[in-house]
Amino acid sequence: MVGEERFKLIAEVHLVLFRAGKTLLLRRFRTGWQDGNYSVVAGHLEAGETARAGMAREAWEEAGLRLAPAALRLVHVCHRRSDSERMSLFFTADAWQGEPVNREPHRCDDLAWFAVGALPPNMVPYVRQALAHIRAGNPYSEAGWED
Repeated sequence: MVGEERFKLIAEVHLVLFRAGKTLLLRRFRTGWQDGNYSVVAGHLEAGETARAGMAREAWEEAGLRLAPAALRLVHVCHRRSDSERMSLFFTADAWQGEPVNREPHRCDDLAWFAVGALPPNMVPYVRQALAHIRAGNPYSEAGWED
C-alpha cells in the first residue's frame, strides 16, 4: 500500500566450525542479551556487505580466524522472531587460518571447542536448535513463532 513503511528484516551471520568431532562455541558476557549462554561466532551484516564477507569479518573480529569468503558454505537458515524478525544464516568452512582466540573479552568470557554430542546445557536456544538441524541435514528452521 502507498504510504506504508516496507517490512524490514535483520540479517545475521553465524559460524559453525567443526574439528575432530567438536564445534567452536563462545559464552556471551556483558552484552545485555543471553549473557552466560553459549553461542557461535556471529554478528549482524553491515550495509553493502555480502553475507559471506560479513561472516569472514565477524570470524576475524571475534575469534581471530581468517576465512576466505568463497570458502564459506551456507548450511542452515533460521527465520526467527525475538525483539524483531531476523534471518539467521549459518555458515561453515572446512579450512581457516589461525587458532581461535577471544578477541572480544569485554563481550565473551569463554571460547572453546565442545564435543558435538555433549554441548553445554546453557546455550542460546535457537543456536542449539540450528546445530541440531545442521547435524540432521535440515537446511531451514523457524524459532520464536510459538506465541
